[in-house]
Amino acid sequence: MKFINKKTIFLAAASVVLSMVSSCERDYLETDPTDAVSEQLASGSIENLTTIINGMHRNMHLRQNSSQGQNGNIGIMIYMDVMGEDLIFPATGPNWYVSTIRWLDNANANSGNLFYPYDFYYEQIRMANIVIINAPTVPGDQAAKDKVMGEAHAFRAFSYYMLTQIYANRYVAGGNNAQLGVPLRLDLTFDPIPRASVEDVYTSINNDLTAAFTLLSGKARSNKSHFNADVVKGLMARVALTQGKYPEAATYAKEARAGFALMSNATYKAGFNNYTNGEWMWGYKPLDTTSDYFGNYMAYMSRNYNSSQIRQAPKVVNKLLFNQFAATDVRTQVIDPTGLHTSLNLPSTYLRVPYTSQKYLSVNGAGTVDNSVSLGDIPLMRSAEMYLIEAEALARASREADSKIVFDQFEKNRNPSYAGATTTGQAYINEILNSRRLELWGEGFRFLDLKRLNLPLDRTGTNFAPVVINNLVTVPAGDKRWTWLIPQSEIDASKGLVKQNDL
Repeated sequence: MKFINKKTIFLAAASVVLSMVSSCERDYLETDPTDAVSEQLASGSIENLTTIINGMHRNMHLRQNSSQGQNGNIGIMIYMDVMGEDLIFPATGPNWYVSTIRWLDNANANSGNLFYPYDFYYEQIRMANIVIINAPTVPGDQAAKDKVMGEAHAFRAFSYYMLTQIYANRYVAGGNNAQLGVPLRLDLTFDPIPRASVEDVYTSINNDLTAAFTLLSGKARSNKSHFNADVVKGLMARVALTQGKYPEAATYAKEARAGFALMSNATYKAGFNNYTNGEWMWGYKPLDTTSDYFGNYMAYMSRNYNSSQIRQAPKVVNKLLFNQFAATDVRTQVIDPTGLHTSLNLPSTYLRVPYTSQKYLSVNGAGTVDNSVSLGDIPLMRSAEMYLIEAEALARASREADSKIVFDQFEKNRNPSYAGATTTGQAYINEILNSRRLELWGEGFRFLDLKRLNLPLDRTGTNFAPVVINNLVTVPAGDKRWTWLIPQSEIDASKGLVKQNDL
């Protein structure tokens, strides 16, 4: 693994920031090839450290590896949803993500799709370490240094959080969590290091989030593609929920969502393509000038973009989930049980399948729904998620009455006819979880939620085509396949110091 055990001179950020830097920086990049940029030069000023942070953000939705489907964090979001039961491919189409749907990649140590999240997040960690270690000593305004350090700590926390959820056994609330996590690299060395325990990795994650919140408090951000204190609080809520620290999760979620009002029903049906939406806390805005076209999020997730993926394998919602919700719920109104989507005037070449979603619609630079472009903003965090974390955490903390106040407020926004939660106990928690499934459909949470909750994968009775899932209908809770293998290249590079997960 090149970022853990094998020294390479690189700065991935520099290769992707051409649209985000000044003309003088462009001149610098043109005279010093990006694959030869030294870390010393890259970290020599606050301006260069800012460029690194900007590049890391752009990596989240544009960094392409060896495959079109491996576009930064957005490709991993799709991995996490297609391994569940709610985001359905009605046909194999051009075969993007099909091996992941079949749970083949996570059990193949040589799979490119298995390697990609490991590679991507450790790239981000390496760059975060460069910023965290160098920022205190570079000349410049202290507030500017605090801002880049805060974002770097947030990136490192987010990256280790994702890595540990994917490549380690689940965190067990109340346990010692001594199970192997991932290598915990907090410096700029390249000597092989073993895997830290899951508990130690989560301790580091929480330390980074605390540092990020302190450094970013009171700091404005240029746009929603960057971290601020609210987004960090949202990450703290996610982590606390995963760790079973329910009182903390509820508090963090409530604080994080303050100032981010839930969207109207009309806005909900507009295509999830504009991060100026007041509910969005963190998201990315791909630009036409730097578009990856068929690699963009909307090229896989929208209903309307004119790509082979969308024409041949549109994204479909689990009918069993859909049927649990009333027709007055706006979230069902972006799912067509007939699959015709007549309002979109789609050409006859588009496959029409029942329960196809049009939650996501691609738009042109003017914000008009447009089949010819794969543009559209990408949600990474919304206040809706924070409502649902708060409601779940309060219920699990034996504060069901308080939970219902939060949950009812959220549900009545999505469904004006909602009369209020009447279930109790586990049945009520299940109601929250089902709402979470529908609300966050396509946003990269389902596999991680099933693993967090120690639940089985169960596609029984759904509208999956057997040929797409290769008849993989169920995976028991606790099955070894829930923990992705460590890439074989990492084990080889570490000379066996990094241990493989159980085969």
